[in-house]
Amino acid sequence: MDRKMTGDYMGWLIFGGGIILLLELAFFNSGLIFSLFLSGAMIYIGRKKSPSKFGRFLFWIGIIILAASLLNMMTLKLILIGMLVLFFIQFIQAKQAPKRIAPTIQVSEQDGPGTEMVRTKPLFENVLFGQQKTPEQVYEWNDINIHAGLGDTVIDLSYTLFPKGETVIFIRNFIGNIQILVPYEMEVSIHHSVVAGSTSVFGNEESKVLNQVFQLKTANYDQSVQKVKIFTSVIVGNLEVNRI
Repeated sequence: MDRKMTGDYMGWLIFGGGIILLLELAFFNSGLIFSLFLSGAMIYIGRKKSPSKFGRFLFWIGIIILAASLLNMMTLKLILIGMLVLFFIQFIQAKQAPKRIAPTIQVSEQDGPGTEMVRTKPLFENVLFGQQKTPEQVYEWNDINIHAGLGDTVIDLSYTLFPKGETVIFIRNFIGNIQILVPYEMEVSIHHSVVAGSTSVFGNEESKVLNQVFQLKTANYDQSVQKVKIFTSVIVGNLEVNRI
């Protein structure tokens, strides 16, 4: 839990802070560019001449100017507010029981006479806030294709039976973590896109991922009769895919 929260905070600072900083520099505090450039130049030159008194003096003056510029930034204040909001959201999610889907119930209805269209009840719905999780008992499988706002999604594939062929999971998330538990006999293909977060796929971890796309698959995926293709896309969040 601590690693995931750290990854969320890091991603929020980079993604949100970068946008806010650009807005501040463009519309509210254009003089900040000069202050940052001046302090950076003084720190750089001061380090180069650090053995001398003038170099040390220049270095510390640059540090003071940089600190004063950062403390006066609107971006820093908004980032601190954002961190408090994220902490509050994580706290509420930790206290709130995840939303569980009713198992083994499929609603089928014909759209009209003479048609062959059948409507089925999806496992997950599109949600703006909150967690979603598959049942901890046997349930009937339907392919997943959802959008999520703020919250975590947990999919345990060990409690269902898959049809022959390719099973599809498609999750687009704004801020939140995605955890998918896959049976050992199931071959897997993973397509993951992330702006800021971390990934863990079958024990292979990358703790700091920035603006990357991953495409992975198990060795026997193409030849397998039963297999699952996973598409995930998150702005800020972590992906975890493990065997169970």
